[in-house]
Formats: sequence, structure tokens, C-alpha cells
Amino acid sequence: MSAQTKGEKVFRGIAVSSGVCRGKILVLHRARHIVARRDLAEPEIAAETKRFEQVLVKTGQQIKEIQRRVVTNMSATEGDIFEAHLLMLEDRVLIEEVIRFILEHKTNADYAFHTVAERYVAALEQVDDEYLRERAADMRDLTGRVLDNLLEVKDAFHLSHLTEPCILVSHDLSPSTTAQLDKKFVLGFATDIGGKTSHTAIMARSLDIPAVVGLQNVAEELENGDYALLDGYNGTIIVNPTDQTLFEYGQLEKNKASLDEKLREILSQPAITLDGKPIRLSANIEDQHDVASVIAHGAEGVGLFRTEFLFINHESPPDEAAQYKAYREVAVALKPHHVIIRTLDLGGDKFVSNLQLAQEMNPFLGWRAIRFCLAQPQLFCAQLRAILRASAEGNVKMMYPMISGLDELNQANALVEKCKAELRIEKIPFDENLEVGVMIEIPSAALIADALAKRAKFFSIGSNDLIQYTLAADRTNEKVSHLYEPTHPAIIRLIKATIDAAHANGIWAGVCGEIAGDPVLVPLLIGLGVDELSAAPPVIPEVKYMIRRVKMSEAQALAEFALKCESPSEIYAHCLEVAKQTAPSLFESKV
Repeated sequence: MSAQTKGEKVFRGIAVSSGVCRGKILVLHRARHIVARRDLAEPEIAAETKRFEQVLVKTGQQIKEIQRRVVTNMSATEGDIFEAHLLMLEDRVLIEEVIRFILEHKTNADYAFHTVAERYVAALEQVDDEYLRERAADMRDLTGRVLDNLLEVKDAFHLSHLTEPCILVSHDLSPSTTAQLDKKFVLGFATDIGGKTSHTAIMARSLDIPAVVGLQNVAEELENGDYALLDGYNGTIIVNPTDQTLFEYGQLEKNKASLDEKLREILSQPAITLDGKPIRLSANIEDQHDVASVIAHGAEGVGLFRTEFLFINHESPPDEAAQYKAYREVAVALKPHHVIIRTLDLGGDKFVSNLQLAQEMNPFLGWRAIRFCLAQPQLFCAQLRAILRASAEGNVKMMYPMISGLDELNQANALVEKCKAELRIEKIPFDENLEVGVMIEIPSAALIADALAKRAKFFSIGSNDLIQYTLAADRTNEKVSHLYEPTHPAIIRLIKATIDAAHANGIWAGVCGEIAGDPVLVPLLIGLGVDELSAAPPVIPEVKYMIRRVKMSEAQALAEFALKCESPSEIYAHCLEVAKQTAPSLFESKV
């Protein structure tokens, strides 16, 4: 925006991380790599290929160090983002293509790598699928880091020089740059490109800083020192906001502060409806480093411990001792509340390079979760023994993911009994009465829930996969994401049937997917009869606030409506209406 234009100007993009901030803008322009071709003499070629491979090793070490810091400062989920970078870096097809280019064209490694990598990025940017287009950003991040090392230049986006708070504006921010933002100096950021599924967006949400992406050309329009207000709720950046705009956002911030105070007041209070129905409210975690967040947000233990992240962030699979240490640490820290450990759920969108899993045409319908574990009994039994040993603390439960039928459940239980027998012989203590549950996330499991309930101690409904598999819709695929509807009548009926089967057989049923953390859908789930909700720690306070303000009778009336209604949009609209009437403060804090 030119210096002469002093009036308010609004740029609209995509909101990816909620919150509002205001301050001076710092525009970052990444210097383009100057990659020149240099012809090599025959004796130089071998040394150049060796230099390229050494740079790949150095780059891998840098990425692992970033990953380590991210896992320490955020969580294993965000650390997993850089596993994709490492996999690209180890891609033999890419590496061999670059080496072949060096040999055939007798040219320098930086020119060869730049040429080959640009082809990959261009191909990704051309596909229709939004998720794959976002992976082009990861490829560019990796390409930039490799070229920095080949050309021996420092990252132009190193932000250690910041001395005062600002709003960053850039064409793009790579995940590795975002991971190193200091919240003391970066109030929020805005970028020209990007989407909700980008890894940069995920990092922003984890850092809890407002972010707007997809603003098209904002980096060219704005100048350093411009004063702006960034709205991470509605996806706008407002330059030179008027007094009226500042007043309106001031009211928003007051509402948000008032809500935050209300949420703080109930942190230690039980999750119980107005008419006395208790709902256990637990947290989803990735590893032992998340325990502090569980406690800080007032959750009652852990309803989903995603153990695969212990594998993803290791150069080799963790052995029994390492797993036992992690599981026990969480159990001890959260006593007397329970900790439900989900056995390994690799496959689908979660891969680890150290296990060398073969690529599949459709990994979500392939060799994953319990299927993978039953085919790898040595790996599976090491985990089962670690969980059993941790259960000696008295508050551990275990559940299997992706059970589709009785055979899988029976085979898994047989391995548990085998491990128990070994531990008895070795005189290693464990909980003889360890409760073992089943995740209901495949329609076949929901349809035979009555049979599964006779052989399990509890159900945990994994709504993300249940919705995806029931509706045959991948929510990361923009062409069909509109079909991914949590309030689809089929989903609601499957959840209700699962809960009813559990209660008829004297066991409890919970929900641990994303719908459990959506205050709009909480009254519906309570009305359907759910006993436990488990969600990401940061959303626990809002869910608890909703639970404490709803009446069981109102929730049941909502569920009855939903079970009879044929329209997903009507069901959601009614859920939203009930939620706003029940806890208006949750919605007044958003514009």
C-alpha cells in the first residue's frame, strides 16, 4: 500500500489460527537463490556428487534438530510435520535423478538439484487436490534449505534480530521458519499463499498466534511500519483501522477476556450437566510431554494416548523399556485419573521411515493399525508388555484401533494373554484386571457393536475415521470435503447404536474424535448418551463450559430431533441454535 493511502484498507484471506492482534507490520521478502550453471571437468564430477550427498546429510541433521525443538516446545504432532521433510530428503528417486543430471550434464550440484526439484514442485502445484498442493510448500521449504547449504548462504528468514513485537507479512512462511517464531516478538502473521491444511497453519495453531493465509498479494501491498489489525477469526488484515473498527475489536477482546475468566473459574470444577449428569472429560495426547497441558486445561486424565508418535519421532522403533518409561510417566503424573493408551496406529496418513512400510494405493483402506500390529507380533508384543507393565500404576487402560470384526479382537486379546503369562513367569508386576477397550471407527464395528461389547470393557468412538469410512469422503480432498459431515444422519445413528450396545452390555462409551472438542456438537453427543468426551487439551475448557450449562433433558430433546431428521444441515443448524442458547458467551467472543 502506498504511503499516500492512509485510509482503512481490508485484505481478506483464509483464517487458519484464531485470535486478534494489532501492531506494526514487518514485511519479509525472501531473497531468491541465484543458481548459476557451472560446467565441470571430468575429474570434478565424482567430488560434486559426493558434495551433494554430504549436503543432504547436513540438511537432514538440521531438520532433525528443528523437529527436536518443536517436539519439546509444542508436541509430537507438530514434530511429525518434519517427518515428511525427512522422507522427501531420503527419496531415492529424487536423489538419483539429481545425481544422474550431474553425471549426464557435467554440471554443479546446486544447478542440478534446483532444476530437478523445481519440476517436482511444479507438478505438485498443478494438481487439483488441495492437500497435495499444500505439500508443494513443504517441498519448497526443503528445496530452500538444501540450496542454502549447497550455496553456503544463511537463511534470510532467520528472525533472531527482532527486538520489538510485530505482525509478520510474507509471500509464504515455511514450516521450519514458523516453528522458530518467538511469541514475544511475533504477534501474528499473514501470507499471500497457503490454506487450512498447510503445515504452516498447523504450526500457527499450536503456537496459539493469530494467522491469516491466502491473501494473494498482501506482501507487495504493505510496507514495513504500517499499523494493522490482524483478525484470525474472520481471516482479515485491516491496515490503518479506523477508531470505529478499533472500538468493535475492543469489544471483541473484552468478550474474549470475560470468557477466559469464566473458563479459568471452572478449570478445577467437574464436567457435570445442570441437572447432575456427570460426563468424564479427558484429553487426547501424543506423548509424555503433553501431560502439563492436560493438567493446565483441567482434563480428567487421558482418553486417547496416540502411541504412534513415539515411533514417528525416533530413528528406530522404541523398545519395550523406552515405551514403558513413557507410558508410566504419564500414568504417574495423572493419578488417580485414567490414562487410555491406544495401541500402535501406523498407516493411513502416519508413516515412519524406520519401519520401511511399503507404499499403498489406498493406505486408509490398507495395512494399518491393528492389521499391521497383528502381522508384526514381535513389535506388537513389545508394546503390549510395556503397557501391561505401566498398568501396575493402577490407572491405565488400553484400546485397539481400527477393529473391524471379532477375529481381530480375539487375536489381539490372545496376544495380551500371552504377554501376561510371560510377565507372570518373569515376576514383573502388572494389573491383572487391565481394562481393554475397542475403538469404533469402522462401520462394520458399529454394526456388530453388541457382539464386540460382550468382549470389551469400553468403547471409544473415533469419529474422524468413522465419518470418513461411512461417507467415503476424505476431508482433505477439496473435491469431496463438503461430503464430510459429522451431522449426517448415518453418523448420528451409528453413534447412537454403538452407545446403546455398550450400555446394554454394562460397559461405557466415549468419543475421542474431533467432534468431541466441538462445543456446538457437545449437547448432541451428551443427548445420545455418551459417557466420556476426549479432546485436544486447549479446547477442554470450552467443552467443560458447555457441559456445565446444558440440561440433560435439553440434550436428549436435541438428540431425538437429530435421530428423526433427514438433513445434515438442519441437524447442524439446530445444534448451533441450542449451543448458542445454552452458552452464549462461547460465541460472543468470536466475530
